[in-house]
Amino acid sequence: MKKALTTLVLLLAVMTVAAQMQDPVHVRSELKKISDTEGELLFSATIDPGWHVYSTGLGNDGPISTTFHADKMEGAKTVGGLKFRGKELKMFDKMFDMELRYFEGSVTFVQKIQFTQPKYDIKCYVEYGACNDQMCMPPSTIELAATGEIKADKKKEEDKEKIEEDKGQVSDTLKTTETSSDSIYLPQSPSISQSDLWQPVIGELQALNGEASDTTNIALWMIFLEGLLGGFLALFTPCVWPIIPMTVSFFLKRNKERSKAIREATVYGLSIVVIYVLLGLAVTLLFGASALNALATNAVFNILFCLLLVVFAASFFGAFELTLPSSWSSKIDAKSESTTGLLSIFLMAFTLVLVSFSCTGPIIGFLLVAVSTQGSILGPTIGMLGFAIALAIPFTLFALFPSLLKQAPKSGGWMNTIKVVLGFIELAFALKFLSVADLAYGWHILDREVFLALWIVIFGLLGAYLLGWIKFPHDDEDRRTNVPQFFLAMASLAFTVYMIPGLWGAPCKAISAFTPPMNTQDFNLYQGSVEARFTDYEQGMAAAKAEGKPVIVDFTGFGCVNCRKMEAAVWSDPQVADLLNKKYVLVSLYVDDKTPLAEPIEVTENGQKRTLRTVGDKWSYLQRTKFGANAQPFYVLLNNEGHPLMGSRSYDEDVAAYVDFLREGLKKYD
Repeated sequence: MKKALTTLVLLLAVMTVAAQMQDPVHVRSELKKISDTEGELLFSATIDPGWHVYSTGLGNDGPISTTFHADKMEGAKTVGGLKFRGKELKMFDKMFDMELRYFEGSVTFVQKIQFTQPKYDIKCYVEYGACNDQMCMPPSTIELAATGEIKADKKKEEDKEKIEEDKGQVSDTLKTTETSSDSIYLPQSPSISQSDLWQPVIGELQALNGEASDTTNIALWMIFLEGLLGGFLALFTPCVWPIIPMTVSFFLKRNKERSKAIREATVYGLSIVVIYVLLGLAVTLLFGASALNALATNAVFNILFCLLLVVFAASFFGAFELTLPSSWSSKIDAKSESTTGLLSIFLMAFTLVLVSFSCTGPIIGFLLVAVSTQGSILGPTIGMLGFAIALAIPFTLFALFPSLLKQAPKSGGWMNTIKVVLGFIELAFALKFLSVADLAYGWHILDREVFLALWIVIFGLLGAYLLGWIKFPHDDEDRRTNVPQFFLAMASLAFTVYMIPGLWGAPCKAISAFTPPMNTQDFNLYQGSVEARFTDYEQGMAAAKAEGKPVIVDFTGFGCVNCRKMEAAVWSDPQVADLLNKKYVLVSLYVDDKTPLAEPIEVTENGQKRTLRTVGDKWSYLQRTKFGANAQPFYVLLNNEGHPLMGSRSYDEDVAAYVDFLREGLKKYD
């Protein structure tokens, strides 16, 4: 359990890339021929002081191990596993509860290969993890691509060269192969390196944006409110609410002077805020927004988070109890009693954080994922600030006004009801994360009507539970439906009825941010939807040129909540729909599409070589390099040469402003 919880904490922490674009590991690779039949793939890393790279074979319960991956291995095969050359250091890590092996300074990883044919074509990479004492980098790679021909029998080789020379057909490429041990190459994609449509227009776009409205503050306020709501939800759980009267009474009894007791209880509440804000700030400083967004749209991560929410939902339903190791809270609690002053109060607040983990953990995890698509590196900090304030308010209020404790509702069966309700909600959101993976990989097991059917069942059962028709193991036998539960049941059942027409294509705008796109609906009677004609940039631009129309490029994602909101709230407007369908060529590019490219594309970005392996990688690269942006949704109007007509737009549900945006683009195009 301890390893599982440690892994959970790291999973929530590694949701972003380094905010300051750290580059602590400098790499190179080469193919070294040992003989005509054997060779070595060498991946060398020079590591900056203070940083270290983890070794191979650390297991699933530890940090990221260094591993070898082969994209293409023609004319050769691997022999044995990945080895290393360098001084391996060892240290027992209490957090992972295991011995860690790593390298400092430099290391070379070696993969032995055997040549099986005279000609070889190899594309491979090594994935590694790098950390220092304060932060960790996301998984990084050392790429290697090599092609060539081994020298077999010397006489046959000489005969072959003589024949080719006589025919005058010796190519420059072959000569290069014969004079070097191997040929490292970087294949270029014509659609990227040679097309004017891919030329950067960042400066033009910035000039056009000019006084464009900034929605960052709006997004941060939304994040703060989301955190505040999460904190209030966590407050009314069996892990937190019963602690409030006990803690406040402790402070009031601890000091005979009421003013001093109130002061200490207030400091206690502020300590709770500081602890949670430090957690959000740590995520912000150690990492940044771009990889948080990337991980939030990553299919594997979404599957893991779906399973995690299902586990928490089962726990809330009463199947089992999730708690942190009791030794953690016991040690902190003992430390708080042995110290004095502000430190003791801070440690008591930290004890509360640990004790309440089973209820606050799922809400915090969901909050961090929810803010990942906002595109702001302040998101985690602002979200945790709202969460902490909501959690600390009752401690401060009850300390200021102790008489309120007598009027506060006592803990009991109503708290269990809240846990079960949260369980149903987490189960519903688990489907959202599974939907992202389903869309990214094109499984089509959770299309829109299937998703809606499952939500209809979940919220229908929630209404039945609130009415007392369903009971769970930890519910009281004589549990009755009270008035608040009755109204909540009505709302849940009404919501269930609201979703039913969606099975036949009704927009269901209230939940459009969570449901799969309308184009996954098999049976659709609704005719007012907007669907992109193209999901390929070059094809869309070619069609627009042939038709003499401008282009609107929509950078979106299967897991982008705000993209679905824009499609439901803005694109569904008749004026917007008419403009998009008739006046523009709409090209939607999904940055989290996991469809493999026909051939991997190797590019150089910010001085670093990287490989684009999926369709989503390609469109994400286009957005970054051509338009200088990496958040979704992102809308830009282009002429037929790929130059912007207007400043870009992002998430903003102002329909009138969007209509003006489209009409002004048409005027500029004409």
